[in-house]
Amino acid sequence: ARPKAVLLDVGGVFLVPTHDVIQGAVARGGVTAGADILDRAHYAGARAFPADDIELDWPKRWRDYLDGYMTEVGTPDDQREEVHEHLDNEFADAALWLRELPGAREGLRALAATGVRLGIISNADGLNGQRLAELEILQVGPGLGVPVECVIDSGAVGVMKPDPRIFHLALDAMGIENTDAWYIGDMPGIDVVGARAAVLFPVVMDPFKFHLDADYARIASLSALAEVISAG
Repeated sequence: ARPKAVLLDVGGVFLVPTHDVIQGAVARGGVTAGADILDRAHYAGARAFPADDIELDWPKRWRDYLDGYMTEVGTPDDQREEVHEHLDNEFADAALWLRELPGAREGLRALAATGVRLGIISNADGLNGQRLAELEILQVGPGLGVPVECVIDSGAVGVMKPDPRIFHLALDAMGIENTDAWYIGDMPGIDVVGARAAVLFPVVMDPFKFHLDADYARIASLSALAEVISAG
């Protein structure tokens, strides 16, 4: 059934790690990474959070995320520890996530044009609403970006995905039933697990077809999602 509301993650949906910062980090470990593979590297890492990890062993999964990322950028075995350390340091800063994904802005406009209600749920530092507004991608209410009804940021509300309570905060803010909402994220072990726990319909952003054998819905872009919704 067509959803009444689409709730969206920020990382991996609108923003990904800034290329020059990542290139600098891996370069300090002796690795040269071309900008053309860095977006893909994020989604390769995101596979390290599988949907069947209900307990979410965060330290292990984060290690696996960075391992997947390093493999994608071609890190030799003897340089992995050093590159891991440099990457981990950069990822500790939420402001790393400032590269706008190509097509995300247009995709959000296409989603808004379908008439579905829109909201944001993100694990971040409390500043994602401000970042997205400054980038003129979206904001709560009227403005230069696409209007959304809420931005629920874990750093501001004190609860993180996959805890279902953060999804309920958004649903309550919008006055929407969970069965009427879809959630779009990029890390199955956080986004699919959380959405299912809150009884929303999960959809994973999968532009590089890393999840072909998954038991959850996948989408290549927000524009493609808008087409699915428009088609009913």
